[in-house]
Amino acid sequence: MLKISIQASSMGQQADHELNIYRRMAQSPKGHPGRDAVRTLLDTFYIDGPGDKHRCLVHPPLFESILTFLRRNPVERLPSEVIAFVLLRLFLALDYLHTECQIVHTDIKADNIMLGIDDDSVFSDFEEEELQYPVPRKEVDVDGRTIHMSRELRIPNRVDAPVLCDFGSAMLGDQHHSEFIQPNIYRAPEVILEAPWTYSVDIWNVGCMIWDIYEGGSLFTGQDPEFQKYRSRAHLAEIINLLGPPPSSLIAQGELREKFFSSDGKSRALSSYV
Repeated sequence: MLKISIQASSMGQQADHELNIYRRMAQSPKGHPGRDAVRTLLDTFYIDGPGDKHRCLVHPPLFESILTFLRRNPVERLPSEVIAFVLLRLFLALDYLHTECQIVHTDIKADNIMLGIDDDSVFSDFEEEELQYPVPRKEVDVDGRTIHMSRELRIPNRVDAPVLCDFGSAMLGDQHHSEFIQPNIYRAPEVILEAPWTYSVDIWNVGCMIWDIYEGGSLFTGQDPEFQKYRSRAHLAEIINLLGPPPSSLIAQGELREKFFSSDGKSRALSSYV
């Protein structure tokens, strides 16, 4: 599996950052059972593009994401026993990342969890089909650069255990952090408040995501009824409505506490949004 970064400077930096995260994982102890629950890096190289070089990361082949797998099901839900296995693998992966590598993933979602392949025949079939029935292609510039239509793998007879992927947004857990991270609806309260956060934000992230997969709808939406889009204050209000207010010690550490709470620690009215 090949991951190619686009040439935009920010994405190029993210690819280099992801490479450094993989190198950190490669230097970690190898005996932890969660090591097999994260995607590994086989190699890296550059290719030339029309205007710049592109960082490429080479990974072991995988099948498809949990999100794609979900969409194959008409009700877009997973059986409870499958969810239990996905959770087991996720917590093994996170225990490995947190305790052995001091890495916070920060971007756990269904399309960053991929199923392995326990059926190598899909690759030989893919190769044979391409030889017999090449996909359409075309040249797109005077230099003769050719682009090819994608060809999907067939559904394997056996899929393997899921693995956690995509470390482009990962952070080092042994450093101080208070910046915004995570997909909007999976954002932990301390992140919304811009308070210091650490490994526990990944656990919050998993809990919200698993609810979505199991129930077929979001635990929190953060939808502001006035602006019809995500707003942090609406998200925090949903959290408080379900779980009660955050601890006063957490509120006190938040850089944005005055936007969400009055001086006596009470939640402000939702007439003002961020």
